[in-house]
Amino acid sequence: MNIIKTPIENLLVLEPKVFEDERGYFFESFNKKKFEDIGIKESFVQDNQSLSNKNVLRGLHFQAPPFAQGKLVRVITGSVLDIAVDIRKESATYGKYFSIILSEQNKKMFWIPPGFAHGFLTLEDQTIFSYKCSGDYNPSSEGSLLWNDPQLNIEWNIDEPIVSAKDQEAQAFTSFKSPF
Repeated sequence: MNIIKTPIENLLVLEPKVFEDERGYFFESFNKKKFEDIGIKESFVQDNQSLSNKNVLRGLHFQAPPFAQGKLVRVITGSVLDIAVDIRKESATYGKYFSIILSEQNKKMFWIPPGFAHGFLTLEDQTIFSYKCSGDYNPSSEGSLLWNDPQLNIEWNIDEPIVSAKDQEAQAFTSFKSPF
């Protein structure tokens, strides 16, 4: 597995070794020992999957401590623009984001530790997005930041994505008090 460090500390892009032949492909999407060897020591307790059509934007979501979650995300079918925003108060990159294209073709995975808000924009119809979580979902700890907040200045490259009512009413970053 190739591990790529991002400009934001602790965010990692993981490129699995893919074995392809005329039958198709195989790759190891998770191996506890290998992940521990690269510093991802969280135990995953929940797997989630979503199906979305093109231009659906989900996020920017997080769970506050003590129910914070790390997420190992990837795309099974289709492609997404994936975003992680650093919401760790003491971080040198607080309020900064990192973006990456995750796709069925590139098979990249993205490790997002606790302390980040996460969201994605689907780039194709019938995109299946999968993620492992290091903590159980806890509705009372759920939080979200406004996807198009001008202070975050995220380059989504879309003016009118399909966004849930809940995500349209997310908190502005200017009034956000980080629990991390």
